[in-house]
Amino acid sequence: MESMLVLAEQGGDFGAAGGWWPLFPLLWFALIVGAFFFFGARMRRGMHNRPFQSGEAVLAERYARGEVTEDEYRERLAVLNQRSQ
Repeated sequence: MESMLVLAEQGGDFGAAGGWWPLFPLLWFALIVGAFFFFGARMRRGMHNRPFQSGEAVLAERYARGEVTEDEYRERLAVLNQRSQ
């Protein structure tokens, strides 16, 4: 009974937040949207830094660096072309 009197005396001002309560859900919403933008941008940057390379491109790079000989390059390229058909 006493708590009802206290609430009635406050005139609808429930607690310290008062009329500020609509601001808190908006802040949470802004925080969540900001996190999506932040992590989404990081993921997009990561995807551009490491583009997908085909097997032929990787093989060509290895040949250019001298990791495989010309014969190995041609053999492996023939295998890759057979698989793609």
